[in-house]
Amino acid sequence: MFEEVLKFYRDFPIPGINFVDIVPLMQDREVFGKLVSEIGKLVTAPSVAAPEARAFFFSAPLLISETGVTNIVPFRKKGKLPHAGDDLQDIEIMKEYGADHLYFRKSDIAAGKVEDGVIRITILDDILATGGTSEGIAKALEATKVIVDGKECSVKVAEYIFVVELNGLNGRERLEKIAPVYSIAHV
Repeated sequence: MFEEVLKFYRDFPIPGINFVDIVPLMQDREVFGKLVSEIGKLVTAPSVAAPEARAFFFSAPLLISETGVTNIVPFRKKGKLPHAGDDLQDIEIMKEYGADHLYFRKSDIAAGKVEDGVIRITILDDILATGGTSEGIAKALEATKVIVDGKECSVKVAEYIFVVELNGLNGRERLEKIAPVYSIAHV
C-alpha cells in the first residue's frame, strides 16, 4: 500500500542517487494515520531517536498514541540544538554520498524512562539505504552514559524502524549486528 504512494527522482541530490520522496505519505490523512499506526506496532522502547528532519514527522505522533513512547531524542545538524556545557554530543555518520555530522543532547536521553539502569531507545528514520546514519547513531547512543536521579545509566538500542527500506544496499545486514530491523515499505 505505502509503496504505491511514494515518488522517485533519479540523480537527486547527486548523479547516481535514486531519491525516494516520502512526502506523499504525509499528504493523505488516511495513509499517514495507517503509517503511524504501523510504526507504533513495532516500537518497544519508551524513547525514540529521530534524525532530522523527516523522522520528526513520524516520531512526534507516537507521543500521543498508545505506544508507550514518552520521549523523543532529536538528532540535528550543526547549530540546531541549544546546549550548555558538555551536553551536546557530536557524531560522524557515513551517508550514501559522504561523511556528515549529527548532534544530540545527553539531557534529551536522560529525559527518557529508565528501566533497571538502562534507557532503551528505538531508532526511527525515513529511509534505510546503506545504514551509515543509523549505525553511527546507534554506536554513539550505546557509548553514552547519562546521569538520572544521581545514578549513571547506559543506553541500549531496542530496534530500528524505517518507513522505507531500499533493497539491495545491504543496510539491514549492517544494522542487524546491533539490533532488530523493521521496515514498513520496501523498494
